[in-house]
Amino acid sequence: MSNEVKLTETEKKELITKDLMTIPNAISFFRVILITPFVAFFVAKMYVAATITVAISGLSDCFDGLIARKLHMESEFGKIIDPLADKLTLLAAGFCVILIEPMALPLMAAMVIKDLLMIIGGVLVVKHGMIPPKSAWYGKVGTVLFYITVGLIVLMAVFGYVNRPLTISLLCVTLAFELFSFINYAFIYVKLMKKKDKDQDSKTEN
Repeated sequence: MSNEVKLTETEKKELITKDLMTIPNAISFFRVILITPFVAFFVAKMYVAATITVAISGLSDCFDGLIARKLHMESEFGKIIDPLADKLTLLAAGFCVILIEPMALPLMAAMVIKDLLMIIGGVLVVKHGMIPPKSAWYGKVGTVLFYITVGLIVLMAVFGYVNRPLTISLLCVTLAFELFSFINYAFIYVKLMKKKDKDQDSKTEN
């Protein structure tokens, strides 16, 4: 006899709602919403408002994971929406940085490709019925470095200070850590896929 518990449609909806409507997930949604005003302020050259907006986004990113752990509000959906909010914010910030410093295009392109590959990897993990890994410390540090770099570049634009070597150096350091983060996540992804294949082989043998 199967021990599997079948849920009614109402119970499934309640579980999904409970999973979605948590404080950390609400913060992640809030960060996604902040992307539009951030880009609008930046394009309009309202750099102070843009800086404040991205600062709020960065601070909220630091708190959502802490709240999830402290209040035991970690959820499977949160493991998806949190890094997705990070990636979308970083892509938007990268676009804005290029508007100020076109020479940063190659570096930003590399970062965009890295983030897109991570999003694709996450989608494949979910598609294969696996749970995406939690955000690791190196992922968070890379995100914080990016926020700091973007903030400094925006501040230089606010005060009309042009220093291309400094801008490129900041982006190079951030890119190096982002690549370090990507390599570590790639190893995790490979391990997950190998474990999935091993589990399937075991089921086939049984």
